[in-house]
Amino acid sequence: MVLKGKRVILRGVEPEDLPDRYRWLNDREVTRFFTTLGSYHLSLEQLKRWLEECGRRHNEVHFSIDTDAGRHIGGAQVKGIDWRNRHGELGIFIGEKEEWGKGYCSEAVALLLAYAFDTLNLHRIWLRVDAENTGALRCYEKAGFSREGVFREEVYREGRYNDTLVLSILEREYRKTL
Repeated sequence: MVLKGKRVILRGVEPEDLPDRYRWLNDREVTRFFTTLGSYHLSLEQLKRWLEECGRRHNEVHFSIDTDAGRHIGGAQVKGIDWRNRHGELGIFIGEKEEWGKGYCSEAVALLLAYAFDTLNLHRIWLRVDAENTGALRCYEKAGFSREGVFREEVYREGRYNDTLVLSILEREYRKTL
């Protein structure tokens, strides 16, 4: 599966992507705002097992994010898909720090939403985002997501508890943004 935008390409995760993911997921600056990855380090073996298991799961889809020049810069996913109620959770990150702030995340989110609504036929996409991750919040709200709620003081980071915001977008709201 390959989803092409103007400047980014979402493609299936390949074994050769794992060294980049290993580096990114073990970089505290990259994972600083992750709300579900604990403060532990992932081994390359754990990532290999994760990739093997991905093919057996029918309620999630994982992508690698490449630039149009072919540089692998991050990952994206729709996980926890509830096929009966037609919703899933979006997750995305840009691991290459020098590519932050260049609009790659916005384009990848747009591609992922189109895939979720047009191909997977989902009704609702939701996500969690750290309340202090202002760049991600701008990206999601620009894409049409609305704030639904707050998990108060859900994540312990840097000596204090932080809120996690829950955002979502419905298919009809997505269609209005086109």
